[in-house]
Amino acid sequence: MTNFIPIFPLGVVVYPGESLHLHIFEPRYKQLINECHTHKRSFGIPTVIENKLQDFGSLVEITELSKVHDNGEMDIKTKGVKVFRILEVVKEVPEKLYSGAIVNYPDTYEKGNPDVMRKVMNSIRDLHRLLKVSKEFKKEDEEIRCYDVAHHVGLSLQEEYEILGLLDERQRQEYLKRHLTKVIPMIAEMEQLKEKIKLNGHFKNLSGFDLNK
Repeated sequence: MTNFIPIFPLGVVVYPGESLHLHIFEPRYKQLINECHTHKRSFGIPTVIENKLQDFGSLVEITELSKVHDNGEMDIKTKGVKVFRILEVVKEVPEKLYSGAIVNYPDTYEKGNPDVMRKVMNSIRDLHRLLKVSKEFKKEDEEIRCYDVAHHVGLSLQEEYEILGLLDERQRQEYLKRHLTKVIPMIAEMEQLKEKIKLNGHFKNLSGFDLNK
């Protein structure tokens, strides 16, 4: 299925199911949000990386118009619905300030491997312990989707976008597993280095080497 949607390009990745709070201040996007809120329509947030509009993004719905400021700026709450792929950008929409796109919605496979997800979650907790970060995930490990945790494992924007383009949950699980396998030893080594630096200059209680052995 293809259709036209208004788009709000941003330098972020929004995943299906994710909540995102936005402050709207540009006239074109104030118009977009007003129309979508009034007519209960969704809009698209395609990802921008290094000033280049990417092909994939997420359709989002407005869940709350939290505040309208005196100057017309708005605070809104949105939620990701599903992934889209841009087929054609419509830069000028008649009588509109904002742009749009012709998109389709790729078929996705959302059933992951529970055993792999449990291992991924154990690795995420190991990472957070090393970083002294506290995060709570409200679902059981095997019920968590990669979209739920992808923002919590230290991925770059490019890597977060690559996750968005993987349309099979099993592929996303493997991606996160590989990332964590690579990054955790690096973080652990950095922590050891920090401890060595802290000890430098302190009196050390070390055993001398016995030359008679």
